[in-house]
Amino acid sequence: MSTITENLQAVAEAIGAATAEARRPRDSVRLLAVSKTFGPEAVIEAARAGQRAFGENYVQEGIDKIATVNAALPDASLEWHFIGPIQSNKTRPIAEHFDWVHTVEREKIAQRLAEQRPAAREPLNVCLQVNISGEASKSGVAPGQVAALARVVAGLPQLRLRGLMAIPEPTEDFAAQRAAFAALRALYDELCAQGFVLDTLSMGMSADLRAAIIEGATIVRVGSAIFGARHYNKGQA
Repeated sequence: MSTITENLQAVAEAIGAATAEARRPRDSVRLLAVSKTFGPEAVIEAARAGQRAFGENYVQEGIDKIATVNAALPDASLEWHFIGPIQSNKTRPIAEHFDWVHTVEREKIAQRLAEQRPAAREPLNVCLQVNISGEASKSGVAPGQVAALARVVAGLPQLRLRGLMAIPEPTEDFAAQRAAFAALRALYDELCAQGFVLDTLSMGMSADLRAAIIEGATIVRVGSAIFGARHYNKGQA
């Protein structure tokens, strides 16, 4: 059994333990394998072990990987998620090649993605990135502006608003982890109460997966615990 396969099983067990603790169905949480900086061979190995959803942070790396992996596994029905910061000049390739985008934080970006999504493809699944911890260095829309952005995105053609995403300030304190995720869940519940039809809370990574699942995560984003330590190219980190 390969290391990646073993790691996927370990992550699945951690998700299973957390969902059981939260008294949630195991299938209420999906694993997004964050494959940024790892080559297509690692994705192919994970896909052959049953993993279907992969997350990429860098546009060109992601597009090249999608082409290589899809050619190697044409019948795998893989799902590709863009989870990195979005520059205005990179919206077209994202709209053309990815199935999901987790990092929409501005109306301009949403409008460009909608305009540039090919008509022949299904609507692009979108999560709004929220700066839930209020960090000056962190991307994301402020919590107080989420509803306004959600109204814009929900009205755009070729986009499907699915929910919210956040990367809270890192902490090893379990109660603090839960508090940040609970705040995002409260925003999500407010949007649902306002009539938005949502189904996705993209929150939690290797270090805070348990807290995220207990607070309602439906997608957890895990990379190094599956693929190993990352080695960044110059300019990528």
